[in-house]
Amino acid sequence: MALPDNASCPKPGEDLPSFSEIIELNVGGQVYITRYPTLVSIPGSLLWEMFNQKNARSLARDSKGRFFVDRDGFLFRYILDYMRDQQLVLPDHFPERSRLQREAEFFKLPELVKMLAPKISKQNSIGDDPCQSDPEELSPNVDTARNLASVSAALANVTAGASGGSNIVSGGAGPDMRRSGFITIGYRGSYTLGRDSQTDAKFRRVARIMVCGKTSLAKEVFGDTLNESRDPDRPPERYTSRYYLKFTFLEQAFDKLADAGFHMVACNSTGTCAFAHDQTDDKIWTSYTEYVFYRE
Repeated sequence: MALPDNASCPKPGEDLPSFSEIIELNVGGQVYITRYPTLVSIPGSLLWEMFNQKNARSLARDSKGRFFVDRDGFLFRYILDYMRDQQLVLPDHFPERSRLQREAEFFKLPELVKMLAPKISKQNSIGDDPCQSDPEELSPNVDTARNLASVSAALANVTAGASGGSNIVSGGAGPDMRRSGFITIGYRGSYTLGRDSQTDAKFRRVARIMVCGKTSLAKEVFGDTLNESRDPDRPPERYTSRYYLKFTFLEQAFDKLADAGFHMVACNSTGTCAFAHDQTDDKIWTSYTEYVFYRE
């Protein structure tokens, strides 16, 4: 009969929690690896309740056997950091404090909820003003007004020229009105390679194409094919790294960028190799690639 993973011996008739020292979590698609004592460090929290159960089989798992929690995977990193030492450390200009407070409420962390509450935020070095994710958002309003005035003047000149019978045709002012800037396209790809590298390559579809850059440029280039659900209501003059495309064909993204006057100026890629499973020689290669485009 196999011995349990727990080092301590159970008493007769008593079932101890059957969890290993190292726990793998899948939170909203993001994978986290931590120690069991970290997850049960705060009595009464949701994670404490989950991992104090005597039977781990009652917890949801993903296809790889990791414990699954259907919450925001990106914000969970701050929840896990707090579970480690009960301290709150956030990046400068953190934009999602209210969403993190909601996650803290879900995970039953009342002290963290208090730290994130606006009424005591100054005591925890988190400003009461709305948090912004980009430093340029703190620029004076006069700069924004100046930019808006210049755009309005340019539009007025185009309108005046068209009404005066000039040779401007529909869409002819487009290239002159285009603003310069960078857009970065990134994606993760993977494929399985067997013993015979010439015939056994099993390619997997690109799961998602990420878009980074100024909001206005991204919307201009990709239009309705741009998924903004992870960063809604972003002002046009701000930058984002959380947009992605509704399609998964790189060539389609390249065509849209070329049609908008962008050309590639740089690219980079990293890759790793791991065995798919112990019983075969199949290997899984994964890579992350970025393409940088610029328009003058």
